Amino acid sequence: MTSQAADGPETVASSRRSKITPEREREFFDAVLDQIRECGYDSVTMEGVAASTRCSKSTLYRQWKTKPQFVAAALRASSRVRFGGIDTGSLAGDLCEAARAAGDWSGKDTRLLQSLGHAITADHALKGVLREALVDPEIAALQEMLRRGVERGEVRADHPALEYVPAMMFGVLRIRPVLTGQYADADYLVGFVEAAVLPALGLT
Repeated sequence: MTSQAADGPETVASSRRSKITPEREREFFDAVLDQIRECGYDSVTMEGVAASTRCSKSTLYRQWKTKPQFVAAALRASSRVRFGGIDTGSLAGDLCEAARAAGDWSGKDTRLLQSLGHAITADHALKGVLREALVDPEIAALQEMLRRGVERGEVRADHPALEYVPAMMFGVLRIRPVLTGQYADADYLVGFVEAAVLPALGLT
């Protein structure tokens, strides 16, 4: 019996997967997410990503058996908390800094959310991954800012607006392109926070 046969198919598959370097994997992930942003989820194919990254289709199919698995892996790999680590010492300062951070990535992430809209409605697993990668960590970071603001006595713990702050922040990111055809940049988002979110919390 050969060593490959003794190891079994799972070990062999793992060995094949290990041939792709982290840098190359990152290139694949960036390519599929960029194509989703530009063309929409339904128009993206494994073949198209293979062509754009100059690899064989079999390379991608060995790593990720289906397009949804590939996209889910790319979303997980792209996950990073943009609002994480923000702590200016005041709730107003934190929310304005979060607005600036959101403005830096709103174009790319808003396009991605828009392009995945139909797909996540039809595929609950993909929807769960999208929330896990791009939505839930930011909501948790915002809620942590609000918790600190309550602890410092800047806003009452039972203030009714606290519950709606994440919806306000994410809502303006999604709706501005619909209303004006422009993504919400840092200046727009800071203005929104100062004019709408802070007054709602009684912080003006």
